[in-house]
Amino acid sequence: MLTKLVVGEEKTMEHLEREAVRYLGYGKHAVDERTLALVAESFADLRKVAERKNVYRIFALSGDGEGARRVVIGNLGIESRNLSKNLRGCEEAALFGATLGVGVDRLITRASITDMAKAVVLQACAAAYLEEYCDFCQERIAEAMRLEGKYLRPRFSPGYGDFPLSCQEQIMRMLDCAKKIGLTMTDGCLMTPTKSVTAVIGISTIPTPCHRSGCESCQKTDCAYRRDTA
Repeated sequence: MLTKLVVGEEKTMEHLEREAVRYLGYGKHAVDERTLALVAESFADLRKVAERKNVYRIFALSGDGEGARRVVIGNLGIESRNLSKNLRGCEEAALFGATLGVGVDRLITRASITDMAKAVVLQACAAAYLEEYCDFCQERIAEAMRLEGKYLRPRFSPGYGDFPLSCQEQIMRMLDCAKKIGLTMTDGCLMTPTKSVTAVIGISTIPTPCHRSGCESCQKTDCAYRRDTA
């Protein structure tokens, strides 16, 4: 069961609610009271059913040099210029997986039958919840790496830019996700539970100014490690 956030919980919930509203597509537009009430109600429901789990492993990293497309993480070869750019200067990489658990899927499925508006809001809230959890996990990994004089790059998931979505299957095998966190993949390459994520996190001895929330929230468009966000 998801443990209740105590330190800074109110601030965290305000951030989560803002992110959920952003996922709902409101942008700078005013949000009506009905939607705000549904957002608050949805997060309360999610806290009751979510079972947050994560797993990561660190592997040696190699590539084909400046401007290359191919990187090799452990025994996983990936053709992606975007990922290669993100990992430039790294000697290791962490493969990462996280999930909110099957309870969240069941909650959204039930809502889609009885209250479609609630289901849409739940989808947005669950997406924000998952990102917040991944940020939390990455910060814990970063703390461990800093003790070794190492630093993390922003996580980079299959499906970003030209990082093939098909790589998720091997990442999940290398992490033993099915056994460790109950995360599997369907024949159609969809993750189960659906509110789950896999990612690559570069590890370097050189600190970078990249914000943990990634390129979507960063205005430094000339950054060497920026991923395509259009």
